[in-house]
Amino acid sequence: MTIDVAQFRADYPEFASTADFPNSAVQYWLKVAYSLLNASRWGAQLDLGAELYVAHNLSLEARAQKEAQNGGVPGSQSGPISSKSVDKVSVSYDTGGASEEGGGQWNLTIYGTRFYNLAKKMGAGPIYIGVGSSPPFSGPAWPGPDVTPGPTNFS
Repeated sequence: MTIDVAQFRADYPEFASTADFPNSAVQYWLKVAYSLLNASRWGAQLDLGAELYVAHNLSLEARAQKEAQNGGVPGSQSGPISSKSVDKVSVSYDTGGASEEGGGQWNLTIYGTRFYNLAKKMGAGPIYIGVGSSPPFSGPAWPGPDVTPGPTNFS
């Protein structure tokens, strides 16, 4: 783990308030992020992924706390607001442009959509599995199907 609470707050100053976002909460989500994200998959983007994961979860917690302070049920979910009316004034937003298809709960914050978009890229492409030696007698990886023409293979 290379990102600590101070670095997270420097990179995301919107989370600078220790009253709204206690150090213990930031540290907790950093620990969770680094335990869940595969370092070999994320490579040089591991810290960015961890910070986006933390920011997303801190945002959701802040929303839940505000809901509880206003007499609501903390942790209840709602999607992005697409329209709102007050008296004769109405406004609506195209939430589809700011959402990641299939992103589910990650679409609840901008940090989540950024994380989800990046996470999809971390799983893209092949993973090379080289010659193995464990367990014993495992030998090299399977080379794939035989595509050479022959009596049982009419390519």
